[in-house]
Amino acid sequence: MPAQAMVDARKPAAAGVFYPAERELLARTVRELLDAVPPSRTTARSGRVRAIVVPHGVLGTAGSVAASAWARIAAHAARFRRVVLLGPAHHTQFVGIAAPFADTFATPLGAVEVDRIAIEVVRRFPQLMVTDAPHEQEPSLEVQLPFLQTVLPSATIVPLLVGDIEAEDAAEVLDALWVEETLLVVSTDLSHYYDAATAQRLDEATARSVETLDAGSIGEDQACGHAALRGLLTAARARKLKATRLDVRHSGEASGDLTEVVGYGAFAIG
Repeated sequence: MPAQAMVDARKPAAAGVFYPAERELLARTVRELLDAVPPSRTTARSGRVRAIVVPHGVLGTAGSVAASAWARIAAHAARFRRVVLLGPAHHTQFVGIAAPFADTFATPLGAVEVDRIAIEVVRRFPQLMVTDAPHEQEPSLEVQLPFLQTVLPSATIVPLLVGDIEAEDAAEVLDALWVEETLLVVSTDLSHYYDAATAQRLDEATARSVETLDAGSIGEDQACGHAALRGLLTAARARKLKATRLDVRHSGEASGDLTEVVGYGAFAIG
């Protein structure tokens, strides 16, 4: 057995940077973000949600957008016992999909159990590898955990970082995991470091592609998690699901800096 297979817990890497490191402040911040979502956004078609797309920027700029999707899940939290988390690996380049050896992922709110049985089920796919290395410093999945711990406190997770992979190959793995009581969550920001007008144009095109489940039209410059997103859209189209736009904004709307912004979008699929 490889030495890294002995790792029990994946420690927080984004606490104090992407979200508060102090437990009570983090719990309060997440709850306030969820409570601020208008009721009209949490009730419409909420029972049909099977997957969400959410941003992973810092809570101060992206948190309200992410909350618009997580609040939709809160209305039917009892339906979901497992969450498949998918996102990009910003610090490591690899081909395929990387699951961890770690048994839990920790945040200041506590530890979330990894569904190791589910990971073993999909190890038969050659595009999936099991390694902790890409996960160690990666924030894209971790920043979703405080929302998950608040909305779905009893759920287990299947954390998957998606590298260079064709949409069909990613969808094959997702489809094997996307069973009843399982929520799929793609964590991705949209355009990066364009001026606000350019970002809005790119993000609007991305939003329309998501709404039509058009995986092929989403380019690398439109979403850092483009590979995970294209995999989800491919799987959702095969299941004849529909996507709904919940919120699309950019970081400049919170920071006031319109010269280089990051786009954020939230979508529900069901």
